[in-house]
Amino acid sequence: METRLAITSRRDGRRYSDEPIPAEMIGRILDAGRLAGSARNHQPWEFILIESEAARGAAAGAVYRSELITGAALVIAVVAHPSGNLIDFDAGRAAQNMMLTAWDAGIDSCPNGIAAPESLARALNIPPDAKPLVVLSFGFPTTPRTPEKRAPEEWSRRARRRPLSEVARRV
Repeated sequence: METRLAITSRRDGRRYSDEPIPAEMIGRILDAGRLAGSARNHQPWEFILIESEAARGAAAGAVYRSELITGAALVIAVVAHPSGNLIDFDAGRAAQNMMLTAWDAGIDSCPNGIAAPESLARALNIPPDAKPLVVLSFGFPTTPRTPEKRAPEEWSRRARRRPLSEVARRV
């Protein structure tokens, strides 16, 4: 998929089918996160695959919408380790890389806010100096998506986002 089409057509997917994500694709998603740029190349992140039933339960209880975790084929916690002043931004870049790579393969994803970070940190054995930032859920959509049905410009026009004139200015 062309990059602009991927960016303009991607939406957070919240309903996943039962179809498993192939191991090769999981590797590609993780590698896309690993390859994200970071300040001074510190790569201040760790990606925790939440697979066991106990860890899934703990993660579901720690996010704002538990059904996004329990119904997902793949769940990844993005954790930042201290190494500079842009760790949250850098980890966000890694998360976006993973979500766009998944979308390119027809896999939906959704970033899940963490309501109980201390609880999640305990459940996933995250060290005290590290910070869980987001839990990403992934899965094939229940209804197949066809990004190619519209041009990127049409996807952009239909997006429920503030107009460019409100978010960008020149000085």
